[in-house]
Amino acid sequence: MADAPLAGKRVLITQADAFMGPVLCEVFAAQGAEVIASTEALPDPGAPAALVDASGVIDVLVANLALPAPSTPALDVDEAEWTKVFGCLVDPLPRLCRAVLPQMVARRAGKILLMGSASALRGMKRASTYSAARGAQLAYVQALGVEMAPHGVQVNAIAQNFVDNPTYFPPEVQANPRFQERLQREVPLGRLVGAQEDAAFAAYLCSDAANCFVGQVFPVCGGWVVR
Repeated sequence: MADAPLAGKRVLITQADAFMGPVLCEVFAAQGAEVIASTEALPDPGAPAALVDASGVIDVLVANLALPAPSTPALDVDEAEWTKVFGCLVDPLPRLCRAVLPQMVARRAGKILLMGSASALRGMKRASTYSAARGAQLAYVQALGVEMAPHGVQVNAIAQNFVDNPTYFPPEVQANPRFQERLQREVPLGRLVGAQEDAAFAAYLCSDAANCFVGQVFPVCGGWVVR
């Protein structure tokens, strides 16, 4: 159906209660997907495989991984911060992919979409740990994408910033006049990208209409990375 491009697809969305999770669940369901909304914590090494096993057939994995970004000066970053951030953002990603890819490869069909960050594409002060972790995610997606393409599986990423979401831009941040001034100064769009706008693009990338994209990173940030 033209108005239900994800009809018949079972979509696993991780951290469905954070970052882009809630709006992704809403938009994907509206486009016909059967959404498996997981709110499980995934730092434990066995958790991703257990989640995939419990979910059964998965046509699309949306790796929506997030935590509040630390703003520690680079020289003050300690081992605990580095380990925590990589443990939440980086380590679960290959574990999820290793768990879900065998069934996708066997069917010669499937999609994995990472909801990543544009902080990996442009330098930001006091964000070395977070940016490094987000960069590792994108590098993994690019490598995995070209490896899986011959098997009929597409792996891609959205690298976003200045997108309306409760984890990084909660209402109290958006209400701050200094933040609004920053939007006008740093973001050519002059506003946050809407949550629905971002989720609609994610849904497109997970539809059959986007089968040609392989290991690509799509910035969604109102022009922030191109300035």
